[in-house]
Amino acid sequence: MEIEEMRKKIQELNDGEAKSLLFQIFLRMNLLKETEYSREQFLHDVENIYKTIDHVANKKSELKKEESFKRVHILFGASPAGSLKVALKKMRTKEEKVLSFWDMFSIGPVWKLHETPGEESRFDWIKTVMNAELEEFQDYKQQFQNTVHQIMSIPEDVPIILWVAENAHEQTGLRYVLHLLKNKPNEIQVLNTTELYAEHFHQPDIIYTVLHTGEIPPEKLQVIYAQSKSNSLLSQQERENLEQEWLSLAENKKTLRIWRDGRIKCVDVDYFDQFIITKAKELQIKRQHKGEADEFMKSARIIGEVLGYLEQYVGDSFLEYRLRKLIEKDIFEVEGSLKAMRFYSVRLKR
Repeated sequence: MEIEEMRKKIQELNDGEAKSLLFQIFLRMNLLKETEYSREQFLHDVENIYKTIDHVANKKSELKKEESFKRVHILFGASPAGSLKVALKKMRTKEEKVLSFWDMFSIGPVWKLHETPGEESRFDWIKTVMNAELEEFQDYKQQFQNTVHQIMSIPEDVPIILWVAENAHEQTGLRYVLHLLKNKPNEIQVLNTTELYAEHFHQPDIIYTVLHTGEIPPEKLQVIYAQSKSNSLLSQQERENLEQEWLSLAENKKTLRIWRDGRIKCVDVDYFDQFIITKAKELQIKRQHKGEADEFMKSARIIGEVLGYLEQYVGDSFLEYRLRKLIEKDIFEVEGSLKAMRFYSVRLKR
């Protein structure tokens, strides 16, 4: 690090941080004189202090950049958020921030999710029901809480754009976020990616409906955003209506939601079970023609088949959870370990 650059980084430190680091150096100088603390260890520790100054200054610099953004985008899923970041980069848009939840809001309890008991209830469900490692769960929990904090910390003069397709996952997320923002006067715009994709990329000879925003590649998100900046903002009445819809959802204790006739509907957790069984039967019929009818099928093969035909967006993890429930009910036989989808195969019981 250049001397002048180091000088600037030190100037970024407040009095408490500077005094603490100086004390650490003096403490080690005293240890060097009065104990068996070696010069090598002293140099090693000073180097770490040097790195700490660099790290703290860089963090402060990043926070300053964060505070300078002029628009915030909120999406539901890592995939659409990543695609939008690529699109914004291509547009050379540097002062727009992208926030996203990794969550799947069509599944799991959303009862009182805007309050601590509801949040903990959802975390407990995710931890016990979904087939995930503890480390993955901790990452999920931390990311969820960080995103909520970032949304609540958006300055009141910064416009917000919410990207949502017509599915229970993103539409539930939309209503949850609007409730989080209920006391903020920010301008809020909602981009309906299902409608906008059809508007900008409709081809008469191809029937295609965007199921979720993550299906749209960056170059098409770029077009949608560039041509949608003039879309009308949510009115106060529209915001209040959506916030009220959230409060209704947050009173329901069911753990599965679907999108039907332009609305979110809460359904029983076994709603897709018969569809899974039907697709498994169809696969086995196909395998009969190949002489493979009695063989076990990889669980991922069945889940993939269900996803390919399902007109709802719930994700493979939830469908795999339901497959495990069908195994428990003795509808499927299993071969292998249920620790993760890749470790086991199934077949319908005769």
